[in-house]
Amino acid sequence: MRGKIFAALTAATVTATLGWSATAALAQDKPVKIGYAISKTGPFTGGASITTLGAYITWIKDVNDAGGLKLGGKKVPIEVVEYDDRSNSEEMIKGIERLINQDKADFILPPWGTGFNLAAAPILNRAGYPHLGVTVTSNRAAELAQRFPNAVFLLGTPNEGVENLIKVLEKAKADKKIGDTIAMVSVSDQFGIELSTAAREGFKKAGFKLVYDKSYPIGTQDLQPVLKEAMDSKADSFIAFSYPPDTLGLTEQARVLNYNPKVFYTAVGTAFPLFKQRFGANAEGVMGIGGINPDAPEFKDYVKRHAAANGGREPDRWANPVTYASLQILQQAIEKVGKVDRAAVIKEIQNGTFDTIIGKIKLEKGLRVNSWQVGQWQNGEYYGIAPANLPGAKPVQLPKPAWKSGS
Repeated sequence: MRGKIFAALTAATVTATLGWSATAALAQDKPVKIGYAISKTGPFTGGASITTLGAYITWIKDVNDAGGLKLGGKKVPIEVVEYDDRSNSEEMIKGIERLINQDKADFILPPWGTGFNLAAAPILNRAGYPHLGVTVTSNRAAELAQRFPNAVFLLGTPNEGVENLIKVLEKAKADKKIGDTIAMVSVSDQFGIELSTAAREGFKKAGFKLVYDKSYPIGTQDLQPVLKEAMDSKADSFIAFSYPPDTLGLTEQARVLNYNPKVFYTAVGTAFPLFKQRFGANAEGVMGIGGINPDAPEFKDYVKRHAAANGGREPDRWANPVTYASLQILQQAIEKVGKVDRAAVIKEIQNGTFDTIIGKIKLEKGLRVNSWQVGQWQNGEYYGIAPANLPGAKPVQLPKPAWKSGS
């Protein structure tokens, strides 16, 4: 499979003319070639377009509008080579191998999703490319960072996510806002498996009773059967380790069924602007993975630039700004090195301190620590609620309001 180039690979080589000035275009004959293979069609399109591709487009526009990357006293524009992986891991691998072997990309940006990033990791390591692991949550992150010193991981681990969720639930139980029963569902891929595995152990240690536990295949559209069984369990808390399509489906079908647990938590997609657009007032009180301080001036400015670069679409309130921050790390590392030297750039990423839209970042053995893990829709905005010590963290609001009819 590796090294072969298939005609079926959907490809579009795009010279990033986003905002190039005439001066920047003439600064150097050879632009910096940056490539990626990402899900532009298939079931992963929603997650990839909102959390990843929008950040890529915004960053490329920002850099080229400013004249390009600063290399050796010159500003050099970015040229983009882009492939659609069709939400298929084999197509993603083909795309990355083509970027390495045929396109000779200077740098390669990561695909979307935990499974795809884990599949891409050995290929990028072997070829000596920096690997910015943003949309990947794995308890193997520390091990992988040692095994693949070119890779960094920026979203935290499933254990961190579960630990912070449990802290929120423990406080709510201590405040007598909820009881100790939990109904859990999870998508049956790498993401759902790792989160649900960590949760089972974590809930038990914290004294919660897992009274319902069910996984469902990726791409499942009719989620009413699992929701009805969760309702029958009478659990106070409903926890779903879900991907965007099922996050929306679970929420919509819970509303239709008038399923009103005190805690309603869904995972990837809860932080999307689309979630609020879809559910309006019914988004209020829904908890989910990730978070942001939406009141921070740096984030507010980023929202405006992202919307301008992406046809009015805002970023999500979790992985998208982290993705953009990872690109700021890459840019600052490249400019510090002053040339296209991937080994030196990897070293700088591992050891440097970087100013980003989500604050200063200095990685610890390839990992970003103390990052947002739990958020909640409050007063029309998605706020980070855990870890509670992060700037802008809001107290959790429970119980979740009952679904409103007609919203």
